[in-house]
Amino acid sequence: METEQPTYLAITQWAEEDRPREKMLNKGASALSDAELIAILLRVGSKSMSAVDLAKQVLRKADYNLNDLAKLNIHDLQKEKGMGEAKALTVMAALELGRRRAMSGLSERPRITNSKDAWLLMMPELMDQQGEQFWIMCLNRANRVVKKTQISKGGITGTVVDVRLVFKEALDCNAVAIILVHNHPSGSVRPSQADINLTNKMAEAGKILQVPVLDHVIFADHEHFSFANEGLL
Repeated sequence: METEQPTYLAITQWAEEDRPREKMLNKGASALSDAELIAILLRVGSKSMSAVDLAKQVLRKADYNLNDLAKLNIHDLQKEKGMGEAKALTVMAALELGRRRAMSGLSERPRITNSKDAWLLMMPELMDQQGEQFWIMCLNRANRVVKKTQISKGGITGTVVDVRLVFKEALDCNAVAIILVHNHPSGSVRPSQADINLTNKMAEAGKILQVPVLDHVIFADHEHFSFANEGLL
């Protein structure tokens, strides 16, 4: 019985300096394109394309944007011909490791001086998320973040937030002040009336408990909205 032959030039037939693994060994990871790095994760392609071509096909699905690629789930990835469960999980695991590396890279408690600081600090948790999440940052007297805590998690259109849970968490970590953060998966940072009502309720509770709400930041992948900056707190 004859073995079906690939219809493309296998990577092993490429010039050695062009093969992703050899290129990485000789020149380092930074010399590789996104497609070549993903090809190393995939290890092999399919009967009709090399691992590099398959990686390019996967990237094309995300408009060649790694942030958009991270938003795809396993079913999205498996829709691409040649992407089995193992390959899809490998790509997703690598992207998650990148996210976690960003989270663990802080050597000291970060200090919040403006809303952009809060937005950037929440990127590892909220970037690429498809469902709405509500978080709080607990701050000490120097406005350094003692803890970031997820209070609730919902769907695309919203999440339920219990004011009592917010301030229980704040009191448990001895917060001097807190910053509220939630994401809008749609990408729009315009606050809804529900966002405004919740912010007012939180601010009133903070005054009573002497744990002021310094800001409420609405997070999107490429921009943010600050209630404090807009004079709404």
